[in-house]
This record gives sequence, structure tokens and C-alpha cells, in this order.
Amino acid sequence: MTVTPTTPQVRQGQLPTGERYIYEIWGDLTTGQTPLLLVHPVGVGLWRRFWQRFCQAWCAQSDRPLIVPDLLGCGDSDMDQKPYSPQDWAEQLAHLLQTEIQQPAIVVAQGALMPAAVALAEIQPELVLGLAFSGPPAWRVIERKQTAQQQRRLWRLFCSPLGWLFFQYARTPFFLRRFSRRQLFARAEQVDREWMQLLAEGSRKQASRHAVYAFLSRNWQQGWGDRLAKMTQPTLLLFGEGASSISRDGWKEDARDRLQAYAQVMPCNQGQILPGRNVLPYEATAAFIAALTEFCANYFTPQQFNDAVQ
Repeated sequence: MTVTPTTPQVRQGQLPTGERYIYEIWGDLTTGQTPLLLVHPVGVGLWRRFWQRFCQAWCAQSDRPLIVPDLLGCGDSDMDQKPYSPQDWAEQLAHLLQTEIQQPAIVVAQGALMPAAVALAEIQPELVLGLAFSGPPAWRVIERKQTAQQQRRLWRLFCSPLGWLFFQYARTPFFLRRFSRRQLFARAEQVDREWMQLLAEGSRKQASRHAVYAFLSRNWQQGWGDRLAKMTQPTLLLFGEGASSISRDGWKEDARDRLQAYAQVMPCNQGQILPGRNVLPYEATAAFIAALTEFCANYFTPQQFNDAVQ
């Protein structure tokens, strides 16, 4: 195996609407290995650099290439004042694979951006050879449907002066560190300088607040249960052992409960529980890479890739 250089190529794509987006390519797309398309989470300060620690470690041991875009509204991509939905991001990812990369991929989605990967598999199934979900939401959350009226109400609230004030507070190191320790990481000491710099740089642009508002407006909550049950691609489900939640009716759910809930519905899946909590590619990089490498080895050989692109 040839060790891949750890300096990515940075490129730009443009949608038919005129919206521009930035993406990185780590490695060589001509190796005959199915590339991984990495979908970053959406939140205050989150952008494609969320994956940088993973990318550097992955490329040190694998020649399977990586494609890492900034979703619209995030990072260095265009930022419009609009309530971005999973379908918007799926259209962007479809354009990236079909027009820019011109290859299918294994889509790796973090957290609640799982719906964008599912929407991509719905509109362009031939572009998605496999799916890997890192820390997806609790099943009760992902199958719930937020009404359009509720989404519009929340969107208007966040677009008000109150929403602007919230974003200013949410960008502060105090809030970002506190939220990360309480909600994202299994161990407080893992909220390190690198993580804080990532969030500070990602939240520097005021216009990035609109993607955050769209996410907080629950535009992604569209009742995905039945749609996940129809997925035919091989799927890997990864949960952090520290992931847990308590629903409004008092139902407590841990990582094993989550994995079981998904496994009962989704075909063509395998799952693992890894050390960590909710940001496994960052806090449990080695374990995450090991699980993903095994999944790729089981399903995605160079011959399978060649068959898919012919």
C-alpha cells in the first residue's frame, strides 16, 4: 500500500443555481478504491475541518481516497439566508459526485446529517454504494416528523434579533467549550485546543448562522423511519458507548437501545458500539477507522468499484 500525502487538494464546484461550494480531495481518485464521501455535522462552528483529524489518520494507513465538502451554508461554501434542508444538501452532494468527481462513493454521515445521506441515496441511488452513520440520533427522534408550520415558526424566531443574539452567545469560547463537554464528548479533556480552534474558525462568518438556524428549526426531522427501512445499500451503524438520551415521556435510551432500534428496521446493516460519545471520528479516531476499514473490506473491493463505474 502506498501512503497517501496528507495535504488535500481544495476544489470548487458550482450548482446550476449558481451556488458555489468548496470540497477537498484526500488521496488519489484513480486507485480503483471506492472513495469515502464525508458529510460533516451542522452546528455552531462545524464545517469540513471536523474531519481533518480523521483524514490525516486515515491517509496514513489507507489509499482509499476521501472527498470532504463544505455543505452549503457552512465553512467556505456559499451562505444564503435560507432554511437549508436535507434535500438541499443531498442535491449538492449529488452534483459533487456526478459532475465533479464522476464516481459513486460510500457516504459517511455524522450525527443528524444522516438524513442528507438518505436523501442522496433516494434521488441518486447509483451514486451511493454504501452508507456509514456515525452517532445518528435516537430512533424516536429520527422517525418523528416536524410539521412545516412548526419549522417555519422556529425559522422566523431564529431569524429575529433574538436569534442573532443567541448566535453571538453560542460563538463564545465559554458556550462552545461547555456545550462540547456536556453534549458531545465522553471525556471533558478531549475538548482540546484543536477542537476549539476548529469551532472558532467555523463560526467566524456571521452568515454561517443561517445553516445553524435551519438545523435548529428541525428541517431535517421529516419522519425517516419508513425511508430507512427501504435502504438497500450496505450500511454501517456506529454509536458511542456514552451516547444516551431521555425522551419527554421519561424513556431512557442508551447506545445499545439505539443500535437495536435501528437494526430492527434497517436491512443490509451491521453495527458497532465504540468508545466515546457523539463525535466518534474526532474523539475515537482509531476505533472509528478500524470499524470503517472492516466495513469497506467486507463490501467494497476494487473489482466491485470497477463494476460500479463501468
